[in-house]
Amino acid sequence: MVNKSIWLALAIGNSRLHWALFKGEELCCSWDTDYLAATSIQLLASGSWDDLPLEILVGEDFAYPLSLYLVSVVPSQTELWQTYPNIQVITLNEIPLKNIYSTLGSDRALALWGAKETYSLPILVIDSGTALTFTGSDANFAFVGGAILPGLSLQFLALSQKTANLSITELPTQLPPYFATNTTQSIQSGIIYTLIAGIQSFIEKWLQMYPNSQVILTGGDRTILHSYLNSQFPNLAEKIKCDRNLIFWGIQAYRKAQNLS
Repeated sequence: MVNKSIWLALAIGNSRLHWALFKGEELCCSWDTDYLAATSIQLLASGSWDDLPLEILVGEDFAYPLSLYLVSVVPSQTELWQTYPNIQVITLNEIPLKNIYSTLGSDRALALWGAKETYSLPILVIDSGTALTFTGSDANFAFVGGAILPGLSLQFLALSQKTANLSITELPTQLPPYFATNTTQSIQSGIIYTLIAGIQSFIEKWLQMYPNSQVILTGGDRTILHSYLNSQFPNLAEKIKCDRNLIFWGIQAYRKAQNLS
């Protein structure tokens, strides 16, 4: 029997594609890839999975093209994926978040919806991707506000690209000294301590407004940022949960709302 419950979720970020495979409401796996070429999208539609790590489907009798639910912050990529024949693009006006503004990123709103369904309200979502974003909801699932700044990796990249003698450095596994004695650690110190102090400030301000709020950290740099926060502000880090799949819980919430589960 053909398994019609298998479907794909795709969140197109500023730098990469973020994927999840579901069987009904069960999230089987999630992974990241580089952007795909148009030819690869057509192969995916025809059932060729060479560009995706979908070994989990070996032996499954499923119909293709798999249903694909997409949220995107990159218009050119959204247009490219419109060629996929079984796609549902999730837009901001389909997300039941109240008090929004028209240019709020649908990915931010969808991650907030996923947070609502998985945890509780009020809630603050910190997405540590190419951009670092703060997105907050009150107890009525109304948008309170947020902030956007360059993410951790992007700050290192920008300093490397826009200066003559400062090369890109890797993210250290442990915090560097505050007052460094070499260029590499000076870059690490300047970016990391400034960033985590900013995160601390935003979280503490939010918790003053909503003392019983959940705080969720997601995105590609979530683990290293949480480690830095735990080293510098352990009491605050205890209040933060990490969830890689937050936006996928939002896509799952969308499907439930559409009676597609």
